[in-house]
Amino acid sequence: MARPRMDRLSPTQRPPDRAAGFQRWRNLLFLHWEMPADALQRLVPPKLSIDTFEGRAYVGLVPFTMRDVSPWWSPSVPGLSNFHEVNVRTYVHKGGERPGVWFFSLDAANSIAVLAARAGWHLPYHRAAMKCHIDNQSVEYTSRRLWPGPKPAALAVKYQFGEGLGPAAAGSFEHFLAERYLLYARTPGGLALGQVHHAPYPLRRAEVTDLSESLVSAAGLPAPKGPPHVLYSPGVDVDVFTLRSTQPGLVAG
Repeated sequence: MARPRMDRLSPTQRPPDRAAGFQRWRNLLFLHWEMPADALQRLVPPKLSIDTFEGRAYVGLVPFTMRDVSPWWSPSVPGLSNFHEVNVRTYVHKGGERPGVWFFSLDAANSIAVLAARAGWHLPYHRAAMKCHIDNQSVEYTSRRLWPGPKPAALAVKYQFGEGLGPAAAGSFEHFLAERYLLYARTPGGLALGQVHHAPYPLRRAEVTDLSESLVSAAGLPAPKGPPHVLYSPGVDVDVFTLRSTQPGLVAG
């Protein structure tokens, strides 16, 4: 029996191929601001369109911790497989289908991970000095980009998480922001699509008590205005699948 093509699967459906790797994403803070769609559109490939919720576009800032990052053929390695990360992103689709994430930047506190992701996944990773301190339900997270530029590109956030919300309901704003299983990347072979698979995020309410950031501006976007929409998740275990070209028959790069 022929296996279904990835481009015909629901983004939440596990692909039939073997996963390329495994990761645990922990202590995710989802910060989102409304952003003019045209400001976002000019920074994404022309084949992609900005995905909106009720006509509004958003930029996201997501600090979290990676644990047990490893390829399918190897166990995780202490000192290499655990590190902090923060990404700046928006949401896109291709021709009204395959809604996913477009990353403007990803900063990580691991030089090997940065170099591997830039070379193998063609994603705009940057090396950063990062710290995360958790005390009961209070979190303090800082990041300062080291290389490559543009700089300054930093984040300092303090927040508290609280009441559990459970998984986001399909069609809700929270579902639009959090439940994203596809990513797009610009590769030498053209536009490529990657996929992850995990259980729905267990979400919690959260309150930011202090926030300073320059990552969004460093990405070439207007500085966010006003308080962000805030969500927190303790995390999910993730299978990561290989990038594929968005054009059948072509190699992603």
